[in-house]
Amino acid sequence: MTAPVLYLSHGAPPLADDTRWTQQLADWSAAFEKPKNVLMISAHWEEAPISVSPTTRLVPLTYDFWGFPQKYYEVEYAAPLAPELADSVTGLLGGRGLEVHRDETRGLDHGAYVPLVEMYPDADVPVLQMSMPTLDPATLFEIGRTLAPLRDEGTLIVGSGFTTHNLRWFNPAAGADAPPPTPSAEFDHWAAETVAAGDIDSLIQMLDRAPAAHEAHPRTEHWAPLYLALGAADASGASTVESTIDGFWFGLSKRSWQFG
Repeated sequence: MTAPVLYLSHGAPPLADDTRWTQQLADWSAAFEKPKNVLMISAHWEEAPISVSPTTRLVPLTYDFWGFPQKYYEVEYAAPLAPELADSVTGLLGGRGLEVHRDETRGLDHGAYVPLVEMYPDADVPVLQMSMPTLDPATLFEIGRTLAPLRDEGTLIVGSGFTTHNLRWFNPAAGADAPPPTPSAEFDHWAAETVAAGDIDSLIQMLDRAPAAHEAHPRTEHWAPLYLALGAADASGASTVESTIDGFWFGLSKRSWQFG
C-alpha cells in the first residue's frame, strides 16, 4: 500500500461542532484505505532539533488554546503509539544528518487531534507527531522529500495547518458561513490554482508571489506544513492532486488537498 499525502486545514477546537466540516473530514478518510499509521506535522509544534511525540507511554493531549468552554479541554484521543514509525523517521532523517529528539512528555496538540477525531474516531490508527524545526519553505520541502519512503510502508503523512490564517478576520458574530474577506478569497483562489498546477517554485515563494500573502499569513506557521506534504508527494512521484475540501469558516479558507 502506498498511502497518499494530505494537507488539511484543521480548524480550532469548535470544528467539532460544525457538522458539515466534520462530515467532510469523515468522508475524506473513508475514501482511501486506512493507513498503517499517521505521521502528523502540525502548525502548532515548532521545535529544533526535530522532535517526535511519545513512543513509550500514552500522555494527555496538549490543549494548546485558551479561553474556550470547558468541554474542549475534556476531549480525549488515545491513539496507539507508533514507535516503529519513530524509528523509521529517525533513520531517514538521520541519513541526512538531521537529529531527531524523542519528547516523551508532549501529547498531540489540537492541530493533530482535532482533525483525527473526525477522520479516525475510534482512535485505532497509531499516530506520531513531528515538530517543524524551521518555517523555511525549501528546508521543509526537502524534509518532506526525505520522508517520502514512509508512504510505501503505509504511513499517511499529514500536514495540518490552515490555508488562510489571519485571526483578525475571525468574527463569531458574523457566523461560520459569512462571506470571507477579499484577501482571504484572493489567496485561496491563488492557492487552489497554484497547487493544482504543481508550481512548486511559486508555492515556495508564496510571500512574494501570492496575492494578499502577508494578510492571509501574518506568520507562516499554518502554511508551512504544506511544504512537507509537497516534498513527500514530489519525491514519491505522486501524479495526482485533488482539492478535497474547500469553502470558508469564519472567513478563513479551509481548503485541503490530497496528493497521490
